[in-house]
Amino acid sequence: MRIRILLSTLLLAPLLALGPAGAVQPLAAAPAAEGAAPPYDDDLLRLAEILGGLHYLRPLCGAAGEAQRWRDEMAALIDTEQPSEARRGKMIASFNRGYSSFAQVYRTCTPAARAAVDRQLEEGSLLAHEIVVRYGGN
Repeated sequence: MRIRILLSTLLLAPLLALGPAGAVQPLAAAPAAEGAAPPYDDDLLRLAEILGGLHYLRPLCGAAGEAQRWRDEMAALIDTEQPSEARRGKMIASFNRGYSSFAQVYRTCTPAARAAVDRQLEEGSLLAHEIVVRYGGN
């Protein structure tokens, strides 16, 4: 059930501090219970990386109305998941890695950048669906 709520809140828009070059900066969070990472953690980290890539690429390719959408969705993901500080740091690092990996390659929107956007959207959608199907519970 928690996963369904988590993924459904990707459309919410909570605030998250934005640092230099669009990087997400960690916010102070209530401590979460320490323990083993959930079985979907690798998928969640990949989803965070995809959100970072989209945060860079979508505005670059003319989606001006999405300037903060993907960062906001990352914030919603973190807010809903309520990870421990260590997991939160990993999620933020994945988002930043996705952002910076595309920022190093693309300075303007090219056909390759548009293709990367399409691949990121498709993979993100598939990952979100798989997480819900495999781990959604109730």
